[in-house]
Amino acid sequence: MGFAVWIEDDVAWAQGTHEYRPMGVAVISATDLFSPRDFSLRRRSRPRTDASFVGLFASLGHVNGFLQQRRSQPGSRKARKNLSRLESII
Repeated sequence: MGFAVWIEDDVAWAQGTHEYRPMGVAVISATDLFSPRDFSLRRRSRPRTDASFVGLFASLGHVNGFLQQRRSQPGSRKARKNLSRLESII
C-alpha cells in the first residue's frame, strides 16, 4: 500500500495503490478523512512536483492520522469546507 497526498487550501487529494494495484485518486475536504470508497480510477492525480505535495504515506490510516493532527495544530485553520470548489473538482 502507498498513498501520495496533496493539500491545497481546503481540498485534500490522495492517490493510492493497494497491493500494487492502483486504487485511483480521491478528493475530499481537508477537514474530512479519506475512506476507500472515495477513490476513483477515472480521476487524475496532481503532479508530484506540485507545490501542494505533502508526501508519501504507508497506509490510509497514516494519511488520516496526518489530517487529524493537522486539524488540531494551531494556525492550520486555513482548511475550511468549500463545497462548490470540491464539487467542481469531482
